[in-house]
Amino acid sequence: MPYKEKEIEKKYYSIGEVAAMFNVATSLIRFWESEFDIIKPKKNRKGNRQFTKDDIQNVKLIYHLVKEKGYTLQGAKTMLKNGSQAAMDRMDVVESLRDLRVFLTEIKSKL
Repeated sequence: MPYKEKEIEKKYYSIGEVAAMFNVATSLIRFWESEFDIIKPKKNRKGNRQFTKDDIQNVKLIYHLVKEKGYTLQGAKTMLKNGSQAAMDRMDVVESLRDLRVFLTEIKSKL
């Protein structure tokens, strides 16, 4: 049985890495951190933010509500207050449908 190299998974991501994931400025991530309680990155001794996978998932949810769905900040806060799990589930459904569309488009182009 051949040896498979185990993929190294990062535990923490810098604010620059998180901003690059969503193609936004780091200042927007800092702003959202101040506006939304669900984004709580740890800070190292130097004061640099260290985002976990959960933090990134929360940024993704806020990005989805504000940038993709067009919610105002207050509307996004209300949505999260009334059930962040429901919002997360909706976001997951939208993401799954996008992936399905890409898959079906690829199949169609191969026919």
